[in-house]
Amino acid sequence: MLLSGKEPSNSMKRDAAVLSEKFEKNFSRKPCLAVVFVGSNPASTVYVRNKKKACEETGMGHLDVDLDENISEEALIEKVKALNSDSNVDGILVQLPLPKHINVSRVLSYISAEKDVDGFSAENLGKLLTEEKGLVACTPKGILYLLDYYNIETEGKNVVVVGRSRIVGKPIAALLEQKCRNATVTLCHSSTKNLDFYLKNADIVICAVGKAHVISEDMVKKDAVVIDVGTNRVPDASKKSGYALQGDFCYSAEDGGDLKVTPVPGGVGLMTVSSLMDNTLIAACRRMGIEKEDL
Repeated sequence: MLLSGKEPSNSMKRDAAVLSEKFEKNFSRKPCLAVVFVGSNPASTVYVRNKKKACEETGMGHLDVDLDENISEEALIEKVKALNSDSNVDGILVQLPLPKHINVSRVLSYISAEKDVDGFSAENLGKLLTEEKGLVACTPKGILYLLDYYNIETEGKNVVVVGRSRIVGKPIAALLEQKCRNATVTLCHSSTKNLDFYLKNADIVICAVGKAHVISEDMVKKDAVVIDVGTNRVPDASKKSGYALQGDFCYSAEDGGDLKVTPVPGGVGLMTVSSLMDNTLIAACRRMGIEKEDL
């Protein structure tokens, strides 16, 4: 069974559109997302375009901040500071990757926590661990929504997360072990010995490695739920673009047994963009002193 991200993503965006309209009526402006794009990376160009489209679909404002790839780190930080001070901007996203001469962590640290719609800041990650209200990283947030949409229970389940990035692995592990989810979580990584052992005992596997087909079907239980976060570009001469998108998980649609798997593309990636819209809405409401549920 393929756990398509299309239906839950559309559901999430429909809800955001309704609340965005209410926000505009109450505050005479739209929730606004500012996207900072440095350079002209082709993949990033596509991602930025998708985010702008999602803003339009949900009735939100979108501010493009396009910068030359040779911009200095200090000049980029000054742009971020200006957006922090802009009362018409509710969310700030710096599109990654950045040019090699720029320290990514340093730049991201200057985004104010209340506008950090990516949920990457130390403050928002800290609030996640202490179960306080913050902005949750978009991909983990989208994964939870997808699991709920397909009625996949996490209570008492064994979950293996493969990958320990602060973008996906660490936050999704923290979210799933919270009392509202009650999963037993094992976080595996490149130094984990006998990975097969952990995978074979997992009810839910979350692949967030960033390496094409690093996990195969025979490594997981026949009835497992596999959330494939990987979006890897693999050379493919048959494609007009010259590449194909593949996930971290390799399986056969014919021999998948009772596996439930998110496809790549068309799975978690769609949920990430929708979650970004929801985070922008949440940030806008909190800046106005309310929660989105109060609209």
